[in-house]
Amino acid sequence: MPFREINSKMVEATVVPGQKMFSQRGAMLAYRGEVAFTPNIQGGQGGMMSMIGRRMANEATPLMTVEGNGTVMFGHGGHHIHVINLSGNTLYVEADRLLAFDGTLQQGTMFMGSQGGVMGMVRGQVTGQGLFTTTLKGHGSVAVMAHGGVIELPIAPGRDVHVDPQAYVAHHGDVRNKLSTALGWREMVGRGSGEGFQLELSGNGAVYVQASEEKL
Repeated sequence: MPFREINSKMVEATVVPGQKMFSQRGAMLAYRGEVAFTPNIQGGQGGMMSMIGRRMANEATPLMTVEGNGTVMFGHGGHHIHVINLSGNTLYVEADRLLAFDGTLQQGTMFMGSQGGVMGMVRGQVTGQGLFTTTLKGHGSVAVMAHGGVIELPIAPGRDVHVDPQAYVAHHGDVRNKLSTALGWREMVGRGSGEGFQLELSGNGAVYVQASEEKL
């Protein structure tokens, strides 16, 4: 069920009988029709193992199951919202950035070290995003939150993308990431911006970048 963007900070979704969707708790702003909201203790479609993986790292984000017949408006904290449509691929996104997503998507948890090795773990610590990240796979829509809006940057062989780790929101596709130092002459003379690391993404896919270095 695709999301309709009401404005840059609100989206609307149509809920139909027999289909579920999941949202972050507290994200419902208003709704029409017969719609029920219930706490989801298993973290969406990822099941118990997904929940355990995140709780071991103290990174679980409470979700609500949304079902019934009607329309629901979502928003949270005045953050900008960006809708990502998946067609069978996998989205890698931090759980606290998830506003709402289709119940048809399979949710999982990936250990950061498995994508980027040890540097993947370092990236999690440097960015403050922790050691686990959430995966959503299948056909459906995802509404993610960001500061200042989001831009999608394509990644292709030979066309790597370098991102400030604090500005990273999510990525999809067959993409590898590694953390590299970004020390240059500005840092050497003490006039740098403090951006001592860059997230280098290579492969084939896309990365979503927010217009801010502020974490949610």
